[in-house]
Amino acid sequence: MAEEQEKDNTWAIVGVSIAAIVLLVVLLKKDETKHLESGAVASLQKETFNNIEKRKTSNNSSAEAMSGK
Repeated sequence: MAEEQEKDNTWAIVGVSIAAIVLLVVLLKKDETKHLESGAVASLQKETFNNIEKRKTSNNSSAEAMSGK
């Protein structure tokens, strides 16, 4: 009698694993960029640059005062 061959599911398991990993990466990337849509980053950058500019102008004025100008 001929022996029955077992069905090999290796490629099916590999394919499902790859699809699951791709789906997981897409979902995590979507969640990672969610904070960019709120505008919080833009307002924080604007505030930071304003503070840096204030420091530059206050440093320049104190240097001028020290030199007697």
